[in-house]
Order: sequence, then structure tokens, then C-alpha cells
Amino acid sequence: KTVHKTRCLCSSYTSTLHRMASVAQQTDAHPAAAAGQAGYADGKPAPKPAPVYAPGARKVLADEVAAPFREEIRESVEKMGGEGPKLVGFLANGDPASRKYAEWTAKAFVSDKLRFELREVQEGNLEEELEKANVDPEVHGIMIYYPVFGQRPSFHGGSHDDYLRDTVSPYKDAEGLCHYYRRSLYKNQRYVDAQQTMKCVLPCTPLAVVKTLEHLNVYDSHLPSGQRMTGKTAVVINRSEVVGRPVAAMLANDGAKVWSVDIDSVYLFTRGRVLVPDEEATAESAVRQSDIVIMGVPSDKYKLDPSWIKEGAVVINVASHKNIDEKLLLETRPGVKYMGQIGKVTVAMLERNLLRLTHNFKNRTDEGRAEAVYL
Repeated sequence: KTVHKTRCLCSSYTSTLHRMASVAQQTDAHPAAAAGQAGYADGKPAPKPAPVYAPGARKVLADEVAAPFREEIRESVEKMGGEGPKLVGFLANGDPASRKYAEWTAKAFVSDKLRFELREVQEGNLEEELEKANVDPEVHGIMIYYPVFGQRPSFHGGSHDDYLRDTVSPYKDAEGLCHYYRRSLYKNQRYVDAQQTMKCVLPCTPLAVVKTLEHLNVYDSHLPSGQRMTGKTAVVINRSEVVGRPVAAMLANDGAKVWSVDIDSVYLFTRGRVLVPDEEATAESAVRQSDIVIMGVPSDKYKLDPSWIKEGAVVINVASHKNIDEKLLLETRPGVKYMGQIGKVTVAMLERNLLRLTHNFKNRTDEGRAEAVYL
């Protein structure tokens, strides 16, 4: 049958029923099922049904982890007179993800009363501009949006991006990626001074992972510092120098057994050591036994099989692309806790690092000194 249009002064309720019936006839659906297609009388679409997750599974939002740190940062800035130190970010690539990160950073810094300046430079001029910022007393922190040169050959040996990381003064390295802080991280040296009054700066995204795990009570606060991941197994997929390797080392230094998976190898990280497994370890075998799964593959083509994930595992995606089908993961893996984007926690750690640098080295940066830190 066809529902004919009529010219009658009927109530909006009756009108809506006619519209629903019409859609139902066109789609062979019951009128109640057609409500979402017909919409409400006020023109708004029907609300989407709430997702149905496996028992105990939940999605963790970056805001809930970042919020207490940002509140702490605002309180610290108030104690400094209401205006915080200044971070300069250098953008020398056309990467949309880097620009998005810069936009998040600027927005967060304004909200938290910190100062941020984005300087867009040509890649060939970046080293010179870094040197200027190193000795500028108005600049308290420096970061670079990577990759700049990527894997292109470098005159200096290794990769040119590695060389740029080591060009940033340790007094101003808000990302904790220069040689001094990398060496301290891998040696599990947590302070820059013998008196242990000044903590080292740690890489922002790896630190964001640790703080997320602490928030989810994966770290055992009853154990001494440095042992709170004892008995836990983690896997980190991608062994980049910016995220993958540092986060594997940080978790291992806190007592975890950490599988490090890259495109052509699987290693095992324990405190201060990297082991090549005797058995034929694979990404699948590593994931299946892990309590924590951290994914950082910078490709939209890579997807981890959700069926590999242990029930009750914590899964954190740190890549700009989703490395797993989150809907399937949350619907099929009971007890899993999943964070799909960590960027806001990373920005909070960047702010925290800037304040730590200011606390540790303000007298030196005010004098325009940029020499390395030696103990």
C-alpha cells in the first residue's frame, strides 16, 4: 500500500507516524525500525544506539588521564605569577599529523597559561634556528616535530633527525630526546644531580603511556619505585627511537618483561638488557601473552588482529593511525581497556616537562647558556 500525502491540519505526532510508515513501506521495515530514517518531528536525527561492549571492556579517553596533570600544571603556573615559561616548536615538514599536534599544543598552552610559539622553517635552516633558540634567554623549552629528514642519508652519520635531536640543549629539551636524556633513560638514571633534587626529563609519548598505565592501576603502587611493573608482560609494536624503544626501556626499567616487535625482528627487553629470544618468537605469540599492548605503527595499512589480545589486557594506540579495529576489539575481548588516542596526555607531559626544565635550569637559561649537562 502507498501512504498518500494529505492536506490536513494534523498534529506533529500524526505527521511523524505518516513519515515513518512511508519509510517502512519503502524499506520493507516495521515502522518502529524506520524511526531512525524518518527522524524526529523537530528535524533532528534519531540518537545512535549505545555501543555494546564485551563484559568489563571499556574505552579510556585521553581527557580523563590528562585532566589531573593539567590541573597540577595550572596550579604551578599560578605560583609563578600567572604566566608560565615559553616553549618554541619547530615545524619543518608538511606532515598533517605534526600540524595537528602543534594545534593541540597551542590550544592546551593557552588554556593552561603557558606560552607557545610555532616557528615554521625550511629544513635546511632548522639547525641554525635551533642554535639561536638554544641561547635565547626568552626560550625555556624547545621541541621539533618529527620526522624532518626521515631516513634520508646524513652527512653526520646515522640519520639527520638523530643529529637534530642531539642539537637541542639539554637545558631546553622538552621532549627528552637528546643524547643526555636518552643515555639517562637507558641507564635508568632518574636524576640530573647527585643530590637527587632535579628529575630527568623523559620522552613525552612514552611518559604518557606510563601515566596512562598508572591511571589504570596497572602499576602496583605497593611496590617500591622501579619495581612496580614486576610480573607484568608488555609488547610494543614498532621500535622507533622517538616512542617504541624508549617506552620499552621505561617499562623494562620498572620491572616488566617487554617484547619489542619491529618489521623484521622480535626482541625481549628486561631491565638494562636486550635479548634475542632463542625460540621462534613472533608478533602473535608476543601479543597473546601480554598484559599490555602498545601499538605505534605509522601506517593506515597495519591492523593488529583483535583475537590475539588477552582478556583483561590494556591496549594503547600511540600511532596517528588506528592500528586495530577498536569496535571489534571492544565487542569481542572481555575486560579489555582500550585507549585509541593518546595525544592529549602527550601534550600534558610536554607541559610538565617544560615546567621541570624551568625548575631545573632556569638560572642557566636566563644567562643564555646552552652547554651540555655533565655530571
